[in-house]
Amino acid sequence: MKTFIIFCGLFFFSALSFGQKFGYINSEVILKKMPEYKKAEQELEQLSLKWQQEIETMKKELEKMQADYQAEEVLLTDEMKKEKQGAIGEKEKALKEYQKKIFGFDGLIFLKRQELMKPIQDKVFNAVEKVAKEKQLQFVFDKSSDLVMIYTNPIHDYTDYVLDKLGLGDKSDTIQK
Repeated sequence: MKTFIIFCGLFFFSALSFGQKFGYINSEVILKKMPEYKKAEQELEQLSLKWQQEIETMKKELEKMQADYQAEEVLLTDEMKKEKQGAIGEKEKALKEYQKKIFGFDGLIFLKRQELMKPIQDKVFNAVEKVAKEKQLQFVFDKSSDLVMIYTNPIHDYTDYVLDKLGLGDKSDTIQK
């Protein structure tokens, strides 16, 4: 009787799994074709370069302060040394805080990336959702993400359908699968 129940359970679950339809997309291909993604990436790159230049300027100022201190150290009193060391320490602290504020976790670059990418991600998600409903897919995987897909049959690739929904489809363009 136990074997019969196990057999019935396996049969029931396998029957359910045969009715499931799935597909995958390649979000890298989709994003690379979106002009707004390219624009957002360029804006982020420009901001990043600007902030990196500011950090480099701060580093040079700090290095100059340290070099000046080393050159003058033998001529300074203990009180003057402490004062200069304190100023150098404050400059180092300010530099580290600024780096963290810009490039740290939840830093300005991270927040700006979220701000610029959220509408793009929403647009792609909505297109994927429409394709999934039209094609009656239960699951849609992203081939370009961390999900490891050892083999993908190209008949399950719905990237072109999503590109069409986004108005970016090009029949002459072939996607590598």
